Amino acid sequence: MSSPIMPRTSSAPSSHLWQAATPGLFVFLWSTGFIFSKLGLFYAQPFTLLLLRFAVTTALMLVIALALRAPWPGSWSQVAHTAVVGVLLHALYLGGSYVAIAAGIPAGIAALIVGLQPLLTATVVGPLLGERVSARQWLGLVLGFTGVALVLWNKLDGDLGTLWGFAFAIVALVAITVATVYQKRYCGAMDMRSGAVIQYAAAGLFTAAVVAVIGAGEVAWTGEFLLALVWLVLALSVGAISLLMWLIRRGAAARVASLFYLVPPAVAVESYLIFGETLGLLALLGMALAVIGVALVMRR
Repeated sequence: MSSPIMPRTSSAPSSHLWQAATPGLFVFLWSTGFIFSKLGLFYAQPFTLLLLRFAVTTALMLVIALALRAPWPGSWSQVAHTAVVGVLLHALYLGGSYVAIAAGIPAGIAALIVGLQPLLTATVVGPLLGERVSARQWLGLVLGFTGVALVLWNKLDGDLGTLWGFAFAIVALVAITVATVYQKRYCGAMDMRSGAVIQYAAAGLFTAAVVAVIGAGEVAWTGEFLLALVWLVLALSVGAISLLMWLIRRGAAARVASLFYLVPPAVAVESYLIFGETLGLLALLGMALAVIGVALVMRR
């Protein structure tokens, strides 16, 4: 009689611990994407770097899906929905971010633009998914945006890059917002392992078409480039994206989107630790506001 009960009680603490640690781990991994993407862009063009990243990730996820005998979608419509998310979340979001950074927009400014996603998500999530955004969550969204703006205030020095770069940053913002809502509505039953194969394959085909039009350019196969590519594949494309899909499936879209408010402050901390960039009192205040805003939105 006791044996069926013991596994449930012993596994509960680890399950709760994983659920509590997942948002923080996601924010850390996602924030490192800005650093390693910029590092990789020193040695390859934006869509060339993306194509290499998608090719390696697709092969890796295919091996994982086959080894674990992951179930595949039972209909072509489900495959199509999954592919749409792949193009939006990977090709358009990452492609827009890469082009924006390569065009001269500072990574912090690009992070600020993408940080508008929770507000954009909250305005469309109600009619599309039937989720209600409460007044407390709206307050959290406003506080989060204010905190992000304060953290990045010292970066708003007039060097805003080109209009071309800003246009692609907006493309990235819209793409990841639509991908979040679309994933929640149409791909809730998708297996994350086989679904990742379809998503990255679709993103790779889309990126390959772009590279065929604009050209691949030269790739400098340096140690730093290989480090950036490996990190982007393992930590971001496999780790962070899997966590994002898991979070979207587990929580309301507006609460998941609020996690992106913590990414720019995390990038600021990493820049301080790696590049020695100092953080003023205004930035520290902004971080506190962002954390409070996320807490208000995430609170059930």
